[in-house]
Amino acid sequence: MAKTSALPKFVQLSEMLIREIAAGHLADGARLPPERDMADELGVAVGTLRKALADVESKGLLDRVQGSGNYVRHRPAVDSVYAFFRLELLKGGGLPTAEVLSVDRLAKPPRFARLGGDAEGHRIIRLRSLDGVMIALEEIWLDGGHRDAIAVADLSDSLYHFYRHELGVVIASVEDRIGVDVMPGWTPEAFHLKAGQTAGYIERVSWTAAKEPAEFSRTWYDAERASYISRMGKG
Repeated sequence: MAKTSALPKFVQLSEMLIREIAAGHLADGARLPPERDMADELGVAVGTLRKALADVESKGLLDRVQGSGNYVRHRPAVDSVYAFFRLELLKGGGLPTAEVLSVDRLAKPPRFARLGGDAEGHRIIRLRSLDGVMIALEEIWLDGGHRDAIAVADLSDSLYHFYRHELGVVIASVEDRIGVDVMPGWTPEAFHLKAGQTAGYIERVSWTAAKEPAEFSRTWYDAERASYISRMGKG
């Protein structure tokens, strides 16, 4: 079992702020603490924090006023690393991290055959946490045609970030089916829910802009620790 490679620190900070804003923990128009105070509180260098704030600003979620401070702006949809990650702590928000349990190249089960043209796929099993709280078990299938082999060390906390920057695969949309299921028979000991226990369930197909299915995943999550949240703006 191995922790995936972490995203750059400024990206982690940026994503944390984006999720906190989306969850309503940072109100529209709220002024953030002074940058040096904020950096000390988060345990990062001021330069790293400023890089994260610039990223949040570029996404339209922050007004940086010279001599005055940084002010939160709410927007309904933002192109972020975790834009399609819909699980949040019950209180809202939470920075996602991942721990890979296995990566195997296997023959695709018949139901996943439509993912690309290769007869084999990469099956990724991992645990997901929010702010260090374990919430979910994931099984992800990616077509084998994108790369011959994938190692644990290749992966970052965000698979979509890995797909975009390492494989040239950009996820443009997802289709989720939400329900309830029992934990699978192969549930690892490392997960706190055990095989046969009832859990929240998400079945997802991820699509490229060309409407090609790029990924199939199944997620079992602890509904006593996390909720599925999908926020949408006005059409």
